[in-house]
Amino acid sequence: MDEFKQITSHPEKGATILSHISWLEDVVPVVLAHHERYDGRGYPRGLRGEEIPLLSRILAVADAFDAMTSDRSYRKALPVPVAINELKRHAGGQFDPRVVEAFMRILGEYKGEEEE
Repeated sequence: MDEFKQITSHPEKGATILSHISWLEDVVPVVLAHHERYDGRGYPRGLRGEEIPLLSRILAVADAFDAMTSDRSYRKALPVPVAINELKRHAGGQFDPRVVEAFMRILGEYKGEEEE
């Protein structure tokens, strides 16, 4: 299996693992779709917009923010303002713009800032 196929198979693998835990059955579709893109260019099924479960769209934003702001073995964490700009830049493409907007409001409240 080539590297890209391995990387893109993780939502299906995660959903399969969770499907064996009865009390997590409602989470399976969320995990399966968390790498779908709002513009339809995601994986594994190429869902777009409202076809993607809302919880998956929320998880996509939270997961991306966490990935960008966490140290990795191959790179240092990005500063929070850079991660925020990336989420805003990809709103409407990779991410649901309403979810990004809500995330920005919550982040602003957490940091004690008021959004304009």
